[in-house]
Amino acid sequence: MQARQVLIKNAKIVNEGVVFEGDILIEGEFIKEVGESISAKSSDVQVFDAEGKYVLPGVIDDQVHFREPGLTHKADIATESKAAIAGGITSFIEMPNTVPQTTTLEKLDEKFAIAEATSYANYSFMFGGTNDNLDEILKVDTKTVAALKLFLGSSTGNMLVDNPKVLEEIFSKVNMLIAVHCEDEGTIKRNMDIYTEKFGEDIPIKHHPDIRSEEACYLSSSKAIELAKKTGARLHVFHLSTGKETQLFSNKIPLKDKKITAEVCVHHLWFTDQDYNKKGTLIKWNPAVKSEADRDQLWKALLDDRIDVIATDHAPHTLDEKQNVYTKAPSGGPLVQHALPAMLEMHHRGVVSIEKVVEKMCHNPAILFEIEKRGFIKEGYYADLVLVDLNNPWTVKKENILYKCQWSPFEGTTFKSRITHTFLNGTLVYQNFKFNDVKAAKRLTFNR
Repeated sequence: MQARQVLIKNAKIVNEGVVFEGDILIEGEFIKEVGESISAKSSDVQVFDAEGKYVLPGVIDDQVHFREPGLTHKADIATESKAAIAGGITSFIEMPNTVPQTTTLEKLDEKFAIAEATSYANYSFMFGGTNDNLDEILKVDTKTVAALKLFLGSSTGNMLVDNPKVLEEIFSKVNMLIAVHCEDEGTIKRNMDIYTEKFGEDIPIKHHPDIRSEEACYLSSSKAIELAKKTGARLHVFHLSTGKETQLFSNKIPLKDKKITAEVCVHHLWFTDQDYNKKGTLIKWNPAVKSEADRDQLWKALLDDRIDVIATDHAPHTLDEKQNVYTKAPSGGPLVQHALPAMLEMHHRGVVSIEKVVEKMCHNPAILFEIEKRGFIKEGYYADLVLVDLNNPWTVKKENILYKCQWSPFEGTTFKSRITHTFLNGTLVYQNFKFNDVKAAKRLTFNR
């Protein structure tokens, strides 16, 4: 039984742009006090020595595909949320392109029930839009659901929203954040025809960014932004992959006042088209990993605040599926366990400060989605906390991968930083590759 209060001593606390040495007092699910030196005032306080480790707010991942229901041979909410906790991700927002798709309130409620029973991390879901479910979209309670997700590029089933009239109606009538996957389907199909005619089904993977091209991304993103400006919709553009797209976004106003925001994913900040030679279809994502110049421009836009959020787009497939020829190998890969260590590796390389990592992975998702009492180390907030040792190297190997698919694009990579402890709603749920058998996850709520 956990003590009513937990006192974390001797921590390097990273919060709101500063790092300071101090203590954190947790009472129940919440942070009761943050200060330079807090004393235990009763015998019912469990004192926890952080030993100088960095303490970050729990990461909030605004885009994951946990594959349940219907695709659970690849992943499920239990396995992937467990991997997320080990990676310092304490809250996730999951996407609607499961089987069946989350395009009715009934199917949405079923997913919440699964998560309530099995999730290791805090959870919410996006509702899926189609060409013909506007009536159902308008029934969604915006105070209890993260957002509406629209696929403006390829998706499973009938989730591609490609009717301009329907799209404008959705943008005009929906009173919640609209998150979009932007790739122009016509451009992709034309490019695919060219390369299929040349190579057949076994197209060299290096041509993936030629097929799912800069043009396809920019054309779709710019149209979505134009429509959002026309209708006044609140738009969030997922997984930017090109430097050209970064020009569409502004850093002139605070995030809380932005109507149009952007996300970049870990793989687009880490890999380039040069990595296809070694990694092959294991790094086949939609949108595609593109050039080093694109990666550099994504970093520049992230650091100057045109891009607001870092996420994973965690989307596992089995190794057998991924090792098919190009036209049959699905796009997507598992990332939640390794996203924060990868970004901390970029901190070690001098690319980004640890304060900026926390801003983009913890603070900003909470602000952008108006998540209640999460994303910061503040009195009165839920005690979602991650302890990180910045100098405790480990190598990603089969035996320490927690994804159900049992592989990672980071296999063989040595990270200098190790997540040693994860607190979820005030409860220590993970410690040094071991999980405590306690149920602490909660459904996310929103200040709307």
